Amino acid sequence: MAVPSTGGGDGSLEEQAIAAGAAPPHTGSLARRMMLIAAGWITILLLLGGVALDRTLTGLVTNQFDDQLNYVLTAMIGSAEIGPEGEVYFNRLLGDQRFLEPNSGHYWQISGEGHEDYLSRSLWDRTLKMRGLQEDYQPHYYDSSQFDNEPLRVVERTIILPGSNTKWHFLVAADRQELDAQIARFRWILIWSFAILGIGLLLMATMQIFYGLSPLRRVRLAIARIRTAGANRVTDPLPQEVQPMVEELNALLAHSEKQAEEARTHAGNLAHALKTPLTVLTNAASAHSPDLDETVLREAAAMRRQVDHHLARARAAGRRSVGQARANVLDSAVAVQRAVSRLYPNVRFDIDGNDHAEVAIERQDLDEILGNLIENAAKYGGGSVFVTVDAAPEKRLCRVWVEDDGAGIPEKDRRSIFARGARLDTEKPGTGLGLAIVSDVAHIYGGDVSLHESEDLGGLLVQLDLPRAGG
Repeated sequence: MAVPSTGGGDGSLEEQAIAAGAAPPHTGSLARRMMLIAAGWITILLLLGGVALDRTLTGLVTNQFDDQLNYVLTAMIGSAEIGPEGEVYFNRLLGDQRFLEPNSGHYWQISGEGHEDYLSRSLWDRTLKMRGLQEDYQPHYYDSSQFDNEPLRVVERTIILPGSNTKWHFLVAADRQELDAQIARFRWILIWSFAILGIGLLLMATMQIFYGLSPLRRVRLAIARIRTAGANRVTDPLPQEVQPMVEELNALLAHSEKQAEEARTHAGNLAHALKTPLTVLTNAASAHSPDLDETVLREAAAMRRQVDHHLARARAAGRRSVGQARANVLDSAVAVQRAVSRLYPNVRFDIDGNDHAEVAIERQDLDEILGNLIENAAKYGGGSVFVTVDAAPEKRLCRVWVEDDGAGIPEKDRRSIFARGARLDTEKPGTGLGLAIVSDVAHIYGGDVSLHESEDLGGLLVQLDLPRAGG
């Protein structure tokens, strides 16, 4: 029972290119993609780490510089006293000689409202400008550019000395060029260190990618050996991440070998089946046999039966290799029953069972199997045909029963009836290939077919087992 094929389009551009022998399209280099990802992450992490380390080291160096200024400020406060006129003075000199050298870059100053500023000799004729009056009596640090070409780091604190109600502002300033030089020096070291670290990480990432992708190159070489050296499997030891792909590849190679072997078997069987009729025709024609026309018709019919049989097997094997097929059994049985009922209008059909049962077989092949079984039951039965879908739902295989109320088949003939051209009732038209095609197509899909006696109708019961879809 033929099912019209549905014509597809011309295929995608990629499929056309592959069919034309061109190289299949690709999405770029896997190694380049991994290298770009590694380079991006290394760059981002190094930048973030460099900025964080720069801020940390800059803060540490600046705090150390400020601690030195605060040490001088504390010494000033500890040495300061109020004189008879209310002026401030030191009861002992500061130990750092740089405060005595003019424009040395280290300065101090004490200012109080209504009093003359008390200055270090290093200020000479200059004075330090305060940022503002702080009333919390805590040291305050800030940068100042009040002197030309001499950036300063200043610490300022407000103090009320014993014996005075004046708020005295103590200031200590130092040229921050030394601080900036230290910061520039470690930044330069930081930049070079991170640059060398980044290059080293990129080289390590490159080596890691090269080493990590080496199994794929070994797979490519193994596939090349299959094509050039006659190997039939990839047997090289490979990492477990690549092994599933290799197993699928070996399974595909085994499947292709099986398909090729089946094709050779079909061709050999067909050639062998056609050899005898062709020999008969050749002998009849050479001998100028008077019944040549009858011989030609008879042998041509035999050759057509053989061709139909092998074409059915070839179609089933080809469709099985396309992918995971799926077909609803009850839908196929109902469609076949409608077609057969037109040929045998006096036959009563009864179809029942699981309407959700699906088998892993192409719908066209399922229709051909059920079509042969139901048509045989209608042809050789007594007028009643029962079809039961999924007769054993707990089984891994979906079981279909096709029963009739005919004479049945003796048990001794049930095995031979599956042979090509075997017919027990020669009075009714037929080719004797129906059950042979059913058996061959069912076995191609991993199923089975067997003959029994129907307990309900008394005729023949054909038991068809097909693999469930997804099972």
